[in-house]
Amino acid sequence: MLEALMKKKNQDGRFRYLYWIVIFIFAALICRLVYLQLFEGSYYHGLADGNRLRAIPIAAMRGVMYDRNGQILVGSRPSFMVTYVPTKKGISDAELDSLSKLLNVPKDKLQEKIAKGKNSFEPTILAQDLTQDIVTRVEERRNDLPGVSVDVQPIRYYPYNSMAAQVFGYVGQIDEEDMKRLKGQEGVSSITQIGRAGLEAYYDDLLRGKDGGRQVEVDASGTPVKEMERKNPVPGHNFHLTIDLNLQKATEDALDRQVANGIGTHGIAAVAIDPNTGAVLAMASRPSYNPNWFTRGITEKEWAQINNNPAHPMENRVIAGEYPPGSTFKLITGTAALELKKVTPDELIFDSGRHWLVDMRNAGGEALGWLNFTEALAKSDNVYFYELGRRVGIDKLAEYARMFGMGKKTGIALRGEATGLVASEEYKKKNFNQDWYLGDTFNSAIGQGFQLVTPLQAAMIVSEVANGGIQYKPFLVSRIDNLDGTPYKIFAPEQVGTLPVSKSTLDLVREGMRNVAEESGTAGSLFAGFPIQVAGKTGTAENFGGADHAWFVAYAPFDHPRIVIAVLTEQGGFGALASGPVAKSMLEEFFQVGAYADGKSPAHDGKDKKN
Repeated sequence: MLEALMKKKNQDGRFRYLYWIVIFIFAALICRLVYLQLFEGSYYHGLADGNRLRAIPIAAMRGVMYDRNGQILVGSRPSFMVTYVPTKKGISDAELDSLSKLLNVPKDKLQEKIAKGKNSFEPTILAQDLTQDIVTRVEERRNDLPGVSVDVQPIRYYPYNSMAAQVFGYVGQIDEEDMKRLKGQEGVSSITQIGRAGLEAYYDDLLRGKDGGRQVEVDASGTPVKEMERKNPVPGHNFHLTIDLNLQKATEDALDRQVANGIGTHGIAAVAIDPNTGAVLAMASRPSYNPNWFTRGITEKEWAQINNNPAHPMENRVIAGEYPPGSTFKLITGTAALELKKVTPDELIFDSGRHWLVDMRNAGGEALGWLNFTEALAKSDNVYFYELGRRVGIDKLAEYARMFGMGKKTGIALRGEATGLVASEEYKKKNFNQDWYLGDTFNSAIGQGFQLVTPLQAAMIVSEVANGGIQYKPFLVSRIDNLDGTPYKIFAPEQVGTLPVSKSTLDLVREGMRNVAEESGTAGSLFAGFPIQVAGKTGTAENFGGADHAWFVAYAPFDHPRIVIAVLTEQGGFGALASGPVAKSMLEEFFQVGAYADGKSPAHDGKDKKN
């Protein structure tokens, strides 16, 4: 009896333990269920929807860029792209091989792109801007390629290819760094195109727009079967530029003609400015590149063509190229000497071919005899301006150079602008630990030595002379539109200063520049018979790495300036020969004169004087 009672008691104990174990398990399950529902519910709901639903982004149309007359310079066009969204099963080697052949894309490139997007339910772009025959082949095989879709998206389009490429810039597919930088911004997706250079980069946030999307239900193979929801994309703002399309074309054609003739093969740049506002009418740099290459995905061959070019096609020489100004700096030297009363307009200085204190000579060894100010500027006489430099001194030369805007950025809305350099005793001591000599002052007075300017700075200096001393900030965008066409922002001319120089001095400088394009001037032969009176200045700048650089700056008409031009030809030699013809072609187009309309330019006899 006792034994039976003990046995029953043991059984009850075991049942009691089992009872508490069951209670504990159920409690743990309930706690886990509560945790999953309250704290992890959204996560697992997302996973479930990720298997059933796909969010497919719809790319926004980037804003259109128009020229000053409403002509489209940069736009967008529809294109086909193939995307991939990871499926439960993933993609096999056989499917990758098939896809590689269909798209003409190396298998390893596809694997790399798929690996980057493996943890995302957003589509990964495998190929874009595809031809109709490739799209047809992919569609025919799509049932055998789970997760692969064909979509239509707008793609950036540059109808004039390399024209103004460094100004417009280019776009590229968004990358991981961009995603981090733009995290939290509405309308950014895996297919967003980002501005990488030029205006595309500077105004990317306004040009980009906001991507939309559609939510679709997919089957087990990842094929969309039903659209659940859609959010339409918002296009970017349209931009109206100050560029004149016809003048831009004429500028580019003139540069290309020079390069075809073996001039400017190391680099050549030109810019045109409205001296009354600071608006950029044309800006071009050679060599150039085709921004359409980047839009669709640049090939290795195309990238090598750009990257291996020692002349750096992606550099905008107008704003980033720094060159000795050569004899164009004589405008500043002359202004300083006249304002400081170091020379009078009628004073004659004798040029024997060399300066009497330092054996520094004219280019080519000419001896031009007695010269007054306007004659010396028209003939670009070095000895005369050596003497003016001696009288003014390097400190005042530097002061006037800075007054004109040398040594600082103009502030144009483009990235990569250089500052240039103003020669000074302090600069030489700091960087070379050397004393300053009279010969250094002579060099500085004629734009050699340490002096450096960009072509845009050179144009702004001439603009100040032409318009009577008003300093404008150069600009490329005149208006940005809202989606309904109303103005979002209007860019008015921005005056940033006034040149503290008397009208009488500027009149003398302008007279000397006018004489440059007359019969006895250094560009007289170039503009013989030209129906518009041009004021100009040639320049030949020593280049210790090769042949001399060639400058030509000008404005016209002489009495009522409407356009300022600066042209720089790397290793071009004499300004009138290498850069002058480009400026002349630009003026012919702007004023609709001469033979430019027939695709020709009057022959140049090459008799213009040096400098």
